[in-house]
Amino acid sequence: MTVIRPALHHVTFKTSRLQEMIDWYGTVVGAKVQFQDANAAWMTNDAANHRVAFLSVPKLEDDPEKVTHNGMHHSAFEYDSFDDLIASYERLRDAGIRPAFCLDHGLTISIYYRDPEGNFVELQSDNFGDWEKSAEWMRTSPDFKANPIGTFFDPDKVAAAFASGRPFKELQKAIRGGDYLPAEIPSIGLPV
Repeated sequence: MTVIRPALHHVTFKTSRLQEMIDWYGTVVGAKVQFQDANAAWMTNDAANHRVAFLSVPKLEDDPEKVTHNGMHHSAFEYDSFDDLIASYERLRDAGIRPAFCLDHGLTISIYYRDPEGNFVELQSDNFGDWEKSAEWMRTSPDFKANPIGTFFDPDKVAAAFASGRPFKELQKAIRGGDYLPAEIPSIGLPV
């Protein structure tokens, strides 16, 4: 029997910080509330009825062992271009929202943030500008096989290099090569 492949539509989070989550996702990905009541909210940043939802019911509590417990690691949003990704990084930086870590995965440049509940949200752009090409690279590249998590980078250094006129293709190779490493390698939210 043929598998009918549905598209991913939305992600729903449990939260005890409903308004903080609404505000954060509004600022970071431009999501607008479609409907909200005392215990829930549904938001979208495109034409869909909702892309992220929040359930805020009594008895929810923080998980102090979140890093070592099973669960979703991150959700991701993709920009059409590296230009858009870096412009968004600069806008968020100027608003006081700093990344948790940044990685060049080879197929994408990715900037990860923590939302108010401590969930990672990845903002990314495809390095090839073509999903067929990046998917082929992922399947066949010895570079990806050797380093699937990616190379860390300092987003301020990368943004400055890009603003100075360094072309993306040249910059991306340098990032992947380790030329823009941060002063300290950050945690990616997994047990060590």
